Amino acid sequence: MLILLPPSESKTGRARGRALDLDRLSVPELTAYRAEVVAALAETSARPDAAATLGVSPNLTEEIARNTRLTTAPSVPVAELYTGVLYDALDLTSLDTAARRRANRRVLVVSALFGALRLTDHVPPYRLSMAVNLPGTGPLAGHWRSPLAKTLPGLVGRGLIIDCRSSTYAAAWVPQGDLARRWVQIRVPGATHMAKHTRGLVTRALCQIDQDPRTPAGLAEVLAETFRVELHEPSGATKPWILDVHPPA
Repeated sequence: MLILLPPSESKTGRARGRALDLDRLSVPELTAYRAEVVAALAETSARPDAAATLGVSPNLTEEIARNTRLTTAPSVPVAELYTGVLYDALDLTSLDTAARRRANRRVLVVSALFGALRLTDHVPPYRLSMAVNLPGTGPLAGHWRSPLAKTLPGLVGRGLIIDCRSSTYAAAWVPQGDLARRWVQIRVPGATHMAKHTRGLVTRALCQIDQDPRTPAGLAEVLAETFRVELHEPSGATKPWILDVHPPA
């Protein structure tokens, strides 16, 4: 089972720690692509029009400036880096040792800057969205599409793909062929805030179970113990299964 999460805009940093080392990150096949984005983001963030290019408020001067120090700033474990609604609901720090180990193995964060990250990777805080057309790399979803298509299938193995990404990040990798038949998109009816919260709870629940569900129906059965769920078959050969998970009352 591979659980795909989006990053969050809000991130936590550290005053001390080792600097970014791209060669120590998981999924080393992405190293060269990561280096290109790191360099392009640093260059773009040093320009007067950085906020407009990055699609952020001009008031976020410190967050933009942080992008220019990516290779020297202290890095943070990904498990601690991302904050916000989804990651608050996931609440990794409160998981027991076995569940935390499963989270490290099962969760993959799709990142505009680094392509894909494990929870055990160490990276610095940054500000960059997958929706950005970054000078030097072009549209980031397009930059990552080919390398992710080559590397992520090997991480899935024979298990399910549990997709909790937003549409912006989902554009960077669309499972194909046999993988598409094992691709389940978690959909949460209702407001965006509750959607993020519920996806965090779903991820937490999947990290707490010992056995991997092997089929979409099996996944729905497991989650039905905690949530009200409805499974919908794919609407086409390259479309995912849709699992509606209703927010807890």
